[in-house]
Amino acid sequence: MRLALPLLATLVATPCFAAEAPEKEKTLGEVVVGQQRESSAKRPFLRDQVAPVESCTVEEFTKSGATNINEALDKRPGVAVQVECSICNARFISLNNLPGRYTTLLIDGVSLFSAVSQAYGLDSVGLRGLERIDLMRGAGASGLAPDALAGTVNMVTRRPVKDEAMIEMAVGQYGSRRLDAQVAAAGKAGAITANIHTNNHDSVDGDGNGVSEYTGYSRKLGGIGFFVDDIGGFKLKGRIDAVDEKRNGGAIGNDYDAIKTSRSGNPFDFSKGAHASPYVDGWVNPTDGSKVSYTDGRTGLSEIIFTQRQSAYITGEKRLGEAVLNVATGYAHHDQDSFYEGNVYQAKQNQGYLMGSLKAPLAGGIWTALADWRYEDLRSKAELPDGTPANGLDSYTFRTPGLGLAANYAFLDDLLEVGANLRWENHNVYGEQLAPRLNLLWRHNGHANSRLSAGQGYRAPTSYFEQDHGILKTLVVRNATDGVEESKNLMYTFDYQDGDWKFLGNAHYTKLDNLAWLDIGATESVLRSASESVKVKGFDMQLGYQVSKSLAASIGLETARYDFPVGTLAFARPERRVFLSADWESGSWNVFVRATWTGSQNLAKFYYRDEQHYNFDGSAKPDKSPTFWTIDTRIQYAIDKRWAVFAGADNLFDYKQSDHDGMLWINAAGTVDVTHIWGPNRGRFVYGGLRFEL
Repeated sequence: MRLALPLLATLVATPCFAAEAPEKEKTLGEVVVGQQRESSAKRPFLRDQVAPVESCTVEEFTKSGATNINEALDKRPGVAVQVECSICNARFISLNNLPGRYTTLLIDGVSLFSAVSQAYGLDSVGLRGLERIDLMRGAGASGLAPDALAGTVNMVTRRPVKDEAMIEMAVGQYGSRRLDAQVAAAGKAGAITANIHTNNHDSVDGDGNGVSEYTGYSRKLGGIGFFVDDIGGFKLKGRIDAVDEKRNGGAIGNDYDAIKTSRSGNPFDFSKGAHASPYVDGWVNPTDGSKVSYTDGRTGLSEIIFTQRQSAYITGEKRLGEAVLNVATGYAHHDQDSFYEGNVYQAKQNQGYLMGSLKAPLAGGIWTALADWRYEDLRSKAELPDGTPANGLDSYTFRTPGLGLAANYAFLDDLLEVGANLRWENHNVYGEQLAPRLNLLWRHNGHANSRLSAGQGYRAPTSYFEQDHGILKTLVVRNATDGVEESKNLMYTFDYQDGDWKFLGNAHYTKLDNLAWLDIGATESVLRSASESVKVKGFDMQLGYQVSKSLAASIGLETARYDFPVGTLAFARPERRVFLSADWESGSWNVFVRATWTGSQNLAKFYYRDEQHYNFDGSAKPDKSPTFWTIDTRIQYAIDKRWAVFAGADNLFDYKQSDHDGMLWINAAGTVDVTHIWGPNRGRFVYGGLRFEL
């Protein structure tokens, strides 16, 4: 925080402008009066602009009970939250069924997250103070973030128009305790907001073997937002945020020192759970049927991660006649102190961002010229269980100046709108890169629109692959990639809205080249590029209907096909999902119900690569996962305009993977690993709480 505060002082003294120029939009910000919010049931799925931008409003994630950005965006067609470790629960947001590291998170258009800070940081990105979350899918979807090979998630903050105060407290199963508080002071010249969020949850061991599937955590975050409506003609907005999170997976409990020093013996019971071992203190070697004894104590199957993060940014805009000037700048510092099964890993990262753009009418269209500069570094230290140092394995420094040019034209009495942008960057390690994007919008009539989008993006590969913890099993990481990872994407979108009906459909195709993967060796690991392309194609749709004044319902589905070489896509994804929801609001009552069906997943194709996975009893893991439903519900009752009580249940019917298939697995040599994931890692979670608004 001591670095962020001087930066903020410098920024406030320097006129700055919004990261992205405003678009002509019909979707308005949320209107809030006490506990009552403007209904989103009849809002269009997409914002009225040439690129397909889907918005998730604060009303939606409030009704679902979401407490962070992962929970707000999960279980939506075309969007998923991917858990990439059954012990540490690293989670990423997946767009268009692509790996989560290819999604870039923006806050008011400013990019201050990386693959390092997203692994655990997204669970600590709160929702207070937001107006909406915008989703842009596809390579090069945002001219500001060419490294977003799958798309961007942009959190848009809300400028309060009056003094506000909110406090929400909730308790639930597994020691869950949550507190959210926010205050805002608004005037004619601007506004300031402050918020805090604390959240605690115990580890959850669903099969009783002593190794958790759901990571316990203690999170604390706070932030200050500010809005200045006019300072020399400039309109400013910005935030300072700080995060402190501790999480532990594996051995149950939060006595971190005791877990770290427990390095011998067997504290677990491997005879519990689906396809369990016949032995309490070990498992069956699938090759010869012999017993493999476990002797590594609580340490051997525990992962403890402490995360601290501070960030600050400011954006603004100023009108210069018919032109709009935009400027943005930001800085983030990220500390990660990790303990992975006896390995110590510590990382420090800094990110910086500067941007300026000018948007103006020219030659019958609207043109935008942009220049920006991005900085990202990583410095790491590591120590193997025997004390051997392995420092700097994944350290890097990236400096990337960029230029962009975009044009928007309307034809045929505004029936056809064309938007094109081209971005050039000069990466200090990988050289010059181009990221083009073309968006076409055809307005069929007042109710229906078609959009066709095509783009290309790139990403500089790094050896920070949280899903493998591979950097902790070697002494040297050698970069043998063929260059940057590249993505080419084509997407068709159709939306329709008329009266009580609304529809959104997307068909997409993505081709990924030079996917980086870590070939792990005992003394040397090699970061390689895949020799073949990865191809993902899919379709998703949402249909919403206002059944009555009080009841809105929706149905959604998605289907995807994956074509990839062994070893590139490392985590199982379903080929089909179905989404059902109902939202009933009458008087003081609101009832929200959501059901999600997940189809079978090809575990052999994604997980087994060149080796089979086995259970603790020596039997082979299944080639495909079963299908399953999960149902979430939340009920709120507004006592008056200020007070409300609520109760809810996630995964109401208690479906969890550990009842059918352990998340731990062993290979043919009898070595245990932690990445066999296809279903919920926590069963039924019941909670309740109280909300006060002023």
